[in-house]
Amino acid sequence: MTVGFIIKCLGTMIELLIPYILTHILKNVVVTENLYKVLFWGMLMLACAGSACVCNVVANRMAARVSKIFSERMRKDLFEKTMKLSASQTDKFSIPSLESRITTDTYNVHNFIGMMQRMGVRAPILLLGGIIITMIMDSFLSLVMIAILPFIFVTVFTISKRGVPLYAGVQRSVDGMVRVVREDMQGIRVIKALSKNNYENQRYDKVNLKLSKDERRAGTIMGVVNPIMTMLMNFGITAVVAMSALRVSKGLSSPETVIAFMQYFTLISMAMMSVSRMFVMYTKCAASANRIAEVLNTPVDLEVMGADDTAVIDTDKHIVFKDVCFSYLGKTNQLENISFSLERGGTLGIIGATGSGKSTLVKLLLRFYDTTSGQIYINGRDIRTIDKDELTSMFGVALQNDFLYADTIEENIIFGRDLSHEDVVSAAKIAQADSFITSFHDGYEHLLSPKATNISGGQKQRVLISRAIAARPDILILDDSSSALDYKTDANLRLALKENMKESTIVTVAQRVSSIKDCDIIIVLDHGKIIGIGKHEHLLDTCPEYKEISDSQMGGALID
Repeated sequence: MTVGFIIKCLGTMIELLIPYILTHILKNVVVTENLYKVLFWGMLMLACAGSACVCNVVANRMAARVSKIFSERMRKDLFEKTMKLSASQTDKFSIPSLESRITTDTYNVHNFIGMMQRMGVRAPILLLGGIIITMIMDSFLSLVMIAILPFIFVTVFTISKRGVPLYAGVQRSVDGMVRVVREDMQGIRVIKALSKNNYENQRYDKVNLKLSKDERRAGTIMGVVNPIMTMLMNFGITAVVAMSALRVSKGLSSPETVIAFMQYFTLISMAMMSVSRMFVMYTKCAASANRIAEVLNTPVDLEVMGADDTAVIDTDKHIVFKDVCFSYLGKTNQLENISFSLERGGTLGIIGATGSGKSTLVKLLLRFYDTTSGQIYINGRDIRTIDKDELTSMFGVALQNDFLYADTIEENIIFGRDLSHEDVVSAAKIAQADSFITSFHDGYEHLLSPKATNISGGQKQRVLISRAIAARPDILILDDSSSALDYKTDANLRLALKENMKESTIVTVAQRVSSIKDCDIIIVLDHGKIIGIGKHEHLLDTCPEYKEISDSQMGGALID
């Protein structure tokens, strides 16, 4: 960037010499009637013009490269920070807002950085250099022109100050539009199945019109800058022409000086227009940069805590929940007084109605959120004192609405880890996925479409379970990840897990009793509270709610 600035400065200063040379030719060379001198100074003008052009082209190319590198690193840093945000921080920003910050906001900043390198050097030099030279040539005429500049600066500053909050509002409207588009793309099949195209079009039109309204308001206010500047500059030119004519008629100035002066005034006018464009771009950039900085400067959440008296307990249990309470918003508890313990290699089943807190319990175990009160221990250590990489390496997770990306099945199972093909095949066999994978002509190299829309829901869940168990984790979490499997496949999966994952502690969240009935411990949740805990037979006798669920799923749901 520094080298580009130096080249740009050099080219701009050479450009400032051209009107001065013209004045010299008209005033001192032409009167000599020496053709060679005229040609010499004319060639010097051409050389200056060519040099200025070359310098500007080189500097602009360097500016483009710097902008590219800057925006690339900025997007990388922003994406990396986004990946490190805690679940609560992600909820606060929202996914659509984070998407628009990584895309449109970084684009606005990229444009401004490029423009600043191209115009941010050239315009001030033309402006100040032109004023200095015209002051030397004819200070009176120069003062006429300078008198206009304060009005221009006040106009630009006042309007630009209003532009930052306006463009911040525009970006918030972009967030809203991205949110609707994202929701519609995710639910496109449901929308088509229910023939709700017109309804979604209306919903999109609403956010689109809001964005258009905000853009129009911002554009209208910021669009005032150029016309006002043009008017003021035209007033300045008119005043300079009038005063020039008066001074020439009185012999106080020469026509050659006026000609050069008008060229410098043109350069100064161009510089002022460039400055006004930069101020308009700055308002967009400032709004976007503030949004980017808001993410980048977000403090680290869920930091690893230091050890204290409660950090380690003497226990042979693998997982311990001790009086755990949790609230998302700090008002109503989503989980209340959750206490249980689980042996290493044991199995835990969690069942309950929708909204009972099943997935929330799993999120706390993974430390997506910290407990409001109470402690969670793994191997006797409070999970808040365990390093994040160490903690996450303990888990293998398969969620109901987890994601698969556009790549081969094998790469989706490996998921960037150091796993062999044998590990992948072994995991797929346990997850009951090997049979359908090998039925494809390209087997594990079969390419999945984005979001794996070219395989069924049950096949997708089996690939996700394969990914979760491929690294043979200490703790395997299956959060409603077999809901799309038929009962026979579900039973075969549970049997394969029991035979091949003996060293892993398995936590299963399910809606079907058949998926958890053989677990060592079953927890029945209702409105965030444990209303039943124990084995299947015990709960049938002691927990009416569990018995009701079991009875309602009689038949295939209770058959191995």
